[in-house]
Amino acid sequence: MYQKIARFGQLLFSKAFLFKVGFNLSPMYRRSCGRVIHVSKDLLHVRIRLRYSFRNKNYVGSIFGGSLFSSVDPFPMVQLINIINEDFIVWDKGAKIQFRKPAFEDLYAEFNYTHEELAELRQRVKKEKEIEIVKSTPLTNKAGDTVFCIVDKTLFIAEKSYFKAKRAEK
Repeated sequence: MYQKIARFGQLLFSKAFLFKVGFNLSPMYRRSCGRVIHVSKDLLHVRIRLRYSFRNKNYVGSIFGGSLFSSVDPFPMVQLINIINEDFIVWDKGAKIQFRKPAFEDLYAEFNYTHEELAELRQRVKKEKEIEIVKSTPLTNKAGDTVFCIVDKTLFIAEKSYFKAKRAEK
């Protein structure tokens, strides 16, 4: 459903604008207490803020671990899907969160892909047909000098034609 809305919206708005507004209006994402605060025009850079509020405090008063995770969970996959062309399949394959210290303030996370990284991904998929990568995202304070947790997301990437043929075999 979200992809259909995005395709229609691109007739009127930029992809970056739709990415930001779409996440910020999505009921699923809003419940995390995270907000997208910046999206580059090419979607290679996304920045979010996770506010510290009564809505996401845990028993001891720090930010609830579920909010830490859910505020960053969708970005590596959805961002990559929107950057690479439709010849590829991208799926979340796994996730791990490493808590470093309790958060009693607003947190920030950045999601980045480089042109070099994308070229390498395309080359690896062309050669291997399917690959896995791990994208690590630290949640930090505004200055970026204190890491409160790190979320590692494992992504599965494959050629669409290879993936469909593989599924048909099963």
